[in-house]
Amino acid sequence: MAGTVLGVGAGVFVLALLWVSVLLLCALLFRASGAARFSVIFVFLGALIVTAILLLFPRASDAPAPEAETKIVDAFFIGRYVLLAFLTAVFLGSLFLVLIHHILEPIYAKPLRSY
Repeated sequence: MAGTVLGVGAGVFVLALLWVSVLLLCALLFRASGAARFSVIFVFLGALIVTAILLLFPRASDAPAPEAETKIVDAFFIGRYVLLAFLTAVFLGSLFLVLIHHILEPIYAKPLRSY
């Protein structure tokens, strides 16, 4: 359902814009004097005709279009394995340093006492 905002299509917004502009134009024309005051009737009838045309001749079909199959693509595939290789190298280096400095700590000989 592409092209929808808040669950409604573009046609609802076109009709709302049409009627808001017609109501504003009618409010302005009511304040006019003379023959311009009676043009409110033509503006209102024109909006009714445009609304009827938009409602009676829709562009889209009633049945929704079939959805295309969605492909899942891993765009970060190589980067993920480079990161995994880097983290593995850091882990093995850290394990080697722990092995040298803590587990295989050298025991130095104490000097013999001489009497």
